[in-house]
Amino acid sequence: MSLTIPDDVLQSARMSESELRQEIAVILFQKEKLTLAQASRLAQMSRFQFQHLLSSRQIPVHYDIVEFEEDLETLRQLGRL
Repeated sequence: MSLTIPDDVLQSARMSESELRQEIAVILFQKEKLTLAQASRLAQMSRFQFQHLLSSRQIPVHYDIVEFEEDLETLRQLGRL
C-alpha cells in the first residue's frame, strides 16, 4: 500500500518526507502497533539507528518474543545460526 502526502502538508508541518516517516514509525512503535524491526523499516533506518532515535527521545525499547523469533529467523536466513 502506498500513502501519498501532499507537498503542502509537509511544508505546513515543516518536515521532510524522511522526518515524517520517522515520526510515524516512532508513534506506532510507542503504541506497540509495530515491532522494532517493522518500525525501523518504516523509518528507513537500521535497527541501531532507530534505537538511537528512540533513546534520544527517552523512549524505552520493548523487545518481546515475536521480535526475538524474527531475529532468530533473520539469523537462520543469513546462515549465522
